[in-house]
Amino acid sequence: MEKTQPVGGQASPKDVFLHILSIVTLYVSAGGFLALLFQYVNVFFPDPLAFYYDASSSYSTIRWAMATLLVIFPVHIWVMWLLNKKYVFDPAKRNLRIRKWLIYFTLFVAGLVMMGDVVALIYNLLSGDLTARFILKILSVLFVSGSVFGYYIWDIKKHKTE
Repeated sequence: MEKTQPVGGQASPKDVFLHILSIVTLYVSAGGFLALLFQYVNVFFPDPLAFYYDASSSYSTIRWAMATLLVIFPVHIWVMWLLNKKYVFDPAKRNLRIRKWLIYFTLFVAGLVMMGDVVALIYNLLSGDLTARFILKILSVLFVSGSVFGYYIWDIKKHKTE
């Protein structure tokens, strides 16, 4: 009797670990990058209505975001390099269920973030509360979430299987 592998093949514990690590490092990197962008907006476009503005809190957040990116983003690049090496050796690994679940969950989250971002933009537009700070932050969120969303849509279309 011949054994058939389920669609997407068998995921080893190493596969599961690497895929979860890649997504977690992506989320942390995206959050760190957004924090960095937000704080630069806060430094270069201070709130004119703030009674007292202390830039040191922004600088502290910038340091945390940069430290996070300097550690986590290279780990993300390394894990993606390992995964892509596996995909070249065994293209069926692209169809692992864990990979598909994580990719579609990421698309779902990125889509929700973009929708929420546009809702916030429209809400503030209707209330007449649009400032350069707000628009730059909205564009930052759209850029980061749109980049993640666009990359995974491109990846799915490029490696369309089954």
